[in-house]
Amino acid sequence: MKRSLLLAAAMLAALATLSACSSAYYGTLESFGVHKREILVDRVDEALESQEDAQEQFASALEQFSAVTAFDGGDLEDLYEDLNDSFERSESRAADVHDRVESVRKVAGDLFEEWEDELEQYSDASLRRQSEQSLRDTRRRYQRLIGAMESAEQRIDPVLSRFRDQVLFLKHNLNARAVASLRTQLTGIESDVQDLISAMNESISEARSFIEQMET
Repeated sequence: MKRSLLLAAAMLAALATLSACSSAYYGTLESFGVHKREILVDRVDEALESQEDAQEQFASALEQFSAVTAFDGGDLEDLYEDLNDSFERSESRAADVHDRVESVRKVAGDLFEEWEDELEQYSDASLRRQSEQSLRDTRRRYQRLIGAMESAEQRIDPVLSRFRDQVLFLKHNLNARAVASLRTQLTGIESDVQDLISAMNESISEARSFIEQMET
C-alpha cells in the first residue's frame, strides 16, 4: 500500500512538472526513487485494468444488442438509445485500452534503451554479464506480454466496426423489419466478442504474470 501511494504521489508530481519532455517526467519520478522498471510495472497494471473494464463493457454491449434482436413490441427507440449508449461506452473503453497499451510500449522502449546504455558503464565483467542476462530475460517476458496485448488490441476495432454498423442501421430504420435484419448478424457478433474476450483473458493473464515476475 505504501509503495503504491508513493508511486501515485511521485507520478502526480511528475505530471505537474512535465512539459512534453520524457526526460523531465522520468527525472522527477527518479527524484522520488521511482525508476522506469517500476513505472513499467505500473503501466502494465493500468493496461490490465483497462482490458478488464473493456471486457465487461463489450459483454454488456453484446447483451444490449441481443435485447434489440429479441424485440417483440414496445418502444424500439428506447432500445436503440440504450444500444447507442452502450456502443459509445465501448468506444471509450477501447480508446482507453489503446492508450494504455501504447503507454506500456513507450516506457518499455525507454527502459530497455537506458538499460543497454548502462551496460557500457560496468567495469566488472561478471556483473555486466548478469545484467545482460537479466535484460534478455526481461525482454523475453515483455515480448510475450506485448504480443498478447497487441493480439487482443487488434480484435477490438473489428468488433467496434460491426457494432457501429448495427447502431447506424437501427438509427435510421426503427422498425420490426430492421430488427429482423439485425438478427442475422447476432451469431457473427457473438463469435467476434467471444474471441475478443478470450484474447483479452490471455493478455490479462500475461500481464499478471509479467507483474509478478518483475516484482520478485
